[in-house]
Amino acid sequence: MIAVVGHRDLSASTLVLVEEELRARLTGFARAGRAGLVRAGRGLPIAFGRAARQAGLALVTVLPSRNGVPAQLTGQDRTAAGELLMLSEQVRLVEYDPGDRGSCVSADESLLRNCARVLAVWDGSPSNGRDVTAHLVAYARSHGADVEVIWPRGAAHEAVRREPS
Repeated sequence: MIAVVGHRDLSASTLVLVEEELRARLTGFARAGRAGLVRAGRGLPIAFGRAARQAGLALVTVLPSRNGVPAQLTGQDRTAAGELLMLSEQVRLVEYDPGDRGSCVSADESLLRNCARVLAVWDGSPSNGRDVTAHLVAYARSHGADVEVIWPRGAAHEAVRREPS
């Protein structure tokens, strides 16, 4: 399996760049009969799902569950999950709370333990209270996954909106 991890605050133009970069890299994996694995959500997961489909790579989407029943995603994540389900060949339910950061990190770690390769859309910044990309990269490496870092030229995070004082 091939998983993707990365920043959740990528700008729209960066997501386009990332999708192109992922598509180019995933084509070879598709020819080798590999599959991609992504946890449902907006932004990077959608870019990965679209790139996987265009590259001919089988996609497995992970949805949150509680007691074996799919859990409700909110807002844009719900819309993104719908698109990912349409792009997927398989769906897996994993017990985690999509509204709890720690639960999501634990789910990601569990998924990464089952992957031979991880594509990390990462600018090299350290993990902080909102972004755990550096942690997930280190975690994947410590569990023997080949990690390939992708940060296309011109990539950027979303602009932070500041409220007027």
